[in-house]
Amino acid sequence: MEESNKYFVVKEKAVPEVLLKVVEAKKLLESQKVLTVQEAADHVGISRSSFYKYKDYIFPFKDTARGRTITVMFQMDDEPGLLSHVLEIIAAYGANILTIYQSIPVNGVATLTISVDILPTTGDVSRMIGEMENQNGVHYLNILARE
Repeated sequence: MEESNKYFVVKEKAVPEVLLKVVEAKKLLESQKVLTVQEAADHVGISRSSFYKYKDYIFPFKDTARGRTITVMFQMDDEPGLLSHVLEIIAAYGANILTIYQSIPVNGVATLTISVDILPTTGDVSRMIGEMENQNGVHYLNILARE
């Protein structure tokens, strides 16, 4: 049977705890805070076999986003300055805006779609997305595509 190479972007709260612990163990190993897989697994509370089972299949979003384009869609209040705040966040992280589309607001809510080029100098992409999502007036943020 051929192995599937489909990728998904999933919010952290939807990821099973064991996978989050694998990511944590990988960080410990990369930072050299622990020297062995067994130490890392013990530290985060998983078995060594769980680490090996999942280590090649889970990566933080920021690790694989550089040099790519991401497209995000928002539903947000039609408030003066809200779009400017979102764009300021993107600029602060050093990403390059490729396209912006905002629908005509209906019942005080507009849909916004932004395509962003993630550069080698761009900061932590998952933090950038989180900051945009946590802006007052943003109801919903969805990552539509990552190329």
